[in-house]
Amino acid sequence: MSGMRSARIDLAAISRNVAALRAEIGTEHTMVVVKANGYGHGAVESARAALDGGADWLGVVDFAEALELRAAGIEAPVLAWLHGGEADFESAVAAGIDIGVHSLEQLERVAATAGTAHVHIKVDSGLGRNGVSEEDCAELFAAAAALEASGALRVRGLFSHLAGARDDVQVERFTRMLGEARAAGLAPELVHLAATGGALRHPAARFSMVRLGIGAYGISPFDGPAGIDLEPAMELSAEIVSVKRVPAGSGVSYDHTYVTERETTLVLVPLGYADGVPRHASGGGAVLINGATYPVAGRVAMDQFMVDVGDAGVATGDRAVLFGNPATGAPSVQDWADAAGTIGYEIVARIGARVQREYLR
Repeated sequence: MSGMRSARIDLAAISRNVAALRAEIGTEHTMVVVKANGYGHGAVESARAALDGGADWLGVVDFAEALELRAAGIEAPVLAWLHGGEADFESAVAAGIDIGVHSLEQLERVAATAGTAHVHIKVDSGLGRNGVSEEDCAELFAAAAALEASGALRVRGLFSHLAGARDDVQVERFTRMLGEARAAGLAPELVHLAATGGALRHPAARFSMVRLGIGAYGISPFDGPAGIDLEPAMELSAEIVSVKRVPAGSGVSYDHTYVTERETTLVLVPLGYADGVPRHASGGGAVLINGATYPVAGRVAMDQFMVDVGDAGVATGDRAVLFGNPATGAPSVQDWADAAGTIGYEIVARIGARVQREYLR
């Protein structure tokens, strides 16, 4: 591994995770979500690995992310679902990007574009974010059916998103809205509600497609194990750039929240919260150095943090692994999430641009 700061991405692990999840879940179609730079793993590379694992759809948030995939030569179907007032629907339709819509205004803007747009209607089944409500869906479905009959667009999908609470109620509500859509004359072939967690826990939420997000990258969507063998695809590490011996009573980093109890060796790891290492994990996160695990000593700073390695023989140039595959002895993404009081999604998605991505194929 090279580079002062490195995130090594095992693309074959992504492919294997997708294949394993597809075998477990069994839907006809599988979308892998590569938004937010592939949850920090690299959007283009992750997309190709997902397709190699058997995915037949890709999901992103906005058109910029979708067009990045197209510019890289990826021709697989792509859905983008969050759009501002200046969103360029014309270019999206020209690039063959499916468009998520959640209002009559968006539907009309899409219908006004040249060519036949493919849309997925977003309904709010209970998450409480965007999506047309059950009370208002009849008007949107009727308008969509009329526009489809005129040839202005094709309603290819109907979708929503689970909240992780009262999911059984959401499945029932979504099923009712699907029935209303069909009664209005729509025939969406892609019906998708569940992401990784919902797909694993609620077979009734699978419908004709699921959207695999965090699970594709080998991270459990739950607080505990996923219930299926997944391989973490990212290993985050950095070169140790400073080693020094200090006496007992030495304060370390801002506010001296850590003070050495004895003479010891401190090493500096050049990763900080500007690189996505959570400051909330100060004093709680751990790293693997030369086969042994050591805690972060004191505050995580913007560009660096310190580790107390005691009397171990650590030298500049050795590497500190923050997280990776626990099978190697490294801390897990979940270990860092627990230390920071957050979720694994945030730990990987926030890894910054200064960290060099290295890809294993």
